[in-house]
Amino acid sequence: MDTLIAQQNNFDLTEEQQMIRETVRRFALEVVAPGAREADEKCQLNMPAWEGMKELGLTGIPFDEKWGGAGLDQLSYTIAVEEVSRICGSTGLTLAAHTSLGSYPIYAWGSDALKEQYMEGLCSGEYMGAYGLTEPNAGSDSAGTITMAVRDGDHYILNGQKCFITNGSFAKPFIVTAQTDKSLGSRGIIALVVDRDTAGFTVEKGEEKLGMRGSDWTNLFFTDCKVPVGNLLGPEDQGFSTFMKTLEGGRISIGALSLGIAQGALDEAVGYAMEREQFGKPLCEQQAVAFKLADMQTEINAARHLVYHSARLKDQGREFGTAAAMAKYYASEVSVRASYEAIQIFGGNGYSREYPVERMYRDAKLNTIGEGTSEVQKIIVSRDLMRQAGYSRKK
Repeated sequence: MDTLIAQQNNFDLTEEQQMIRETVRRFALEVVAPGAREADEKCQLNMPAWEGMKELGLTGIPFDEKWGGAGLDQLSYTIAVEEVSRICGSTGLTLAAHTSLGSYPIYAWGSDALKEQYMEGLCSGEYMGAYGLTEPNAGSDSAGTITMAVRDGDHYILNGQKCFITNGSFAKPFIVTAQTDKSLGSRGIIALVVDRDTAGFTVEKGEEKLGMRGSDWTNLFFTDCKVPVGNLLGPEDQGFSTFMKTLEGGRISIGALSLGIAQGALDEAVGYAMEREQFGKPLCEQQAVAFKLADMQTEINAARHLVYHSARLKDQGREFGTAAAMAKYYASEVSVRASYEAIQIFGGNGYSREYPVERMYRDAKLNTIGEGTSEVQKIIVSRDLMRQAGYSRKK
């Protein structure tokens, strides 16, 4: 579609937030859309889109102006990710990973020296940020990391490997988790900032993937990599807590990413259903198709309420972890269902790469895996439910 479907309501957005939505929506149509298909086909970053996001200030939306950010709230950032992802999931993922994972930990737990070293460049988009958590043998079990950091005077000596690292080819600072003492379990895990130019640190291109092909990902290798103790994020015994809180915020952005893909699929499906005729009338007048569209619209609006609610909780400084888990779980599953149904409405055309719904379907699947699988989100939600009910876990 050349235009996007207007929202039925503004979800109580402020005038500023509505302006951000409209601005990013126009930007996505004019700048992101022209290169979205090529980025997917060539498995390369949509650089005009990244440069445009830099110029708009999207790369530093939720960070204080003191460090070069825009000083806006979490919901404004959420809306920006949603609107970019409505056109291109890969570009939305690039922005989300840069902001929530690669920049936020330095902003929240880094020393003033680390902030002065990296935040201005991150906020301006001079370089991207990346987050190294996943390992070949540690995905959902994030406490099972085997990358080791051995203290040696004023440095840690890092050895290990990370995989599936978004933005790795373009990042300068990498947030990396490592184990200092296996006997301490999760309390022995730290989070460090590793500069790209550090000796003993190498970045290699990742494997070809199903979707989000216009988003960069890499493997990281550490061989006697010497990292200053001053690059530690938060207290040494709270590294696990630090990156779990990072993931909580990241789930809001993945919820927004999912929401954008789902809405983009609906946009395309509605446009096609109004134009395509079968059995003598437009598809949108066929009850089987009309009901699909109604289900998609209902689920997307429900997901939007969950995602915006979790963003507002974070903005208010309230506990948002469970809300973010629910938002990420539901929105990611909705993005898969919505893009699937869009292909059904397009029929054979939807299965071809001539139309963007095929790309949206492939992109949507990652959302049910990244930042914790749907199953992990269910664990988080169910445990909180049992806690509220007064259940005490048996040992």
